[in-house]
Amino acid sequence: MTTARTATAYPGPIILFDAECVLCSAHARFVLERDRDATFRLASMQSDIGQSLYRRHGMDPEDPASLLVVEGDRMRRDSDAILAIYETLGLPWSLARIVRIVPAAWRDPVYRLIARNRYRLFGRRERCWIAPERYRDRIL
Repeated sequence: MTTARTATAYPGPIILFDAECVLCSAHARFVLERDRDATFRLASMQSDIGQSLYRRHGMDPEDPASLLVVEGDRMRRDSDAILAIYETLGLPWSLARIVRIVPAAWRDPVYRLIARNRYRLFGRRERCWIAPERYRDRIL
């Protein structure tokens, strides 16, 4: 079985994140702790599944520029991915949908500026973040 097939076997959207990035892994933990319905699965872009999904959606996993949310054949990136996550988490986090009044053409440059500078601004882990044991069933 290929890695891509393994990823599609999991229900719900998959969040692909940079497990070496301090900000990204803190966000992953934040989502796991607030996703009461266990809607999301997470995969690091450093994992086989993460690299396969990045490639499938035309992105280079060696030069990750965005967090992705993949559900079936649909892929969201940049500010749309972040907003899709928060809208799914329920109140009060779903109130972030108000940000959609700002066009993506304005939101995404801000997202990309932070993403390009994430290691310099927030730090880089020497080893990939590993989720606490209670969440391991949601990590691909």
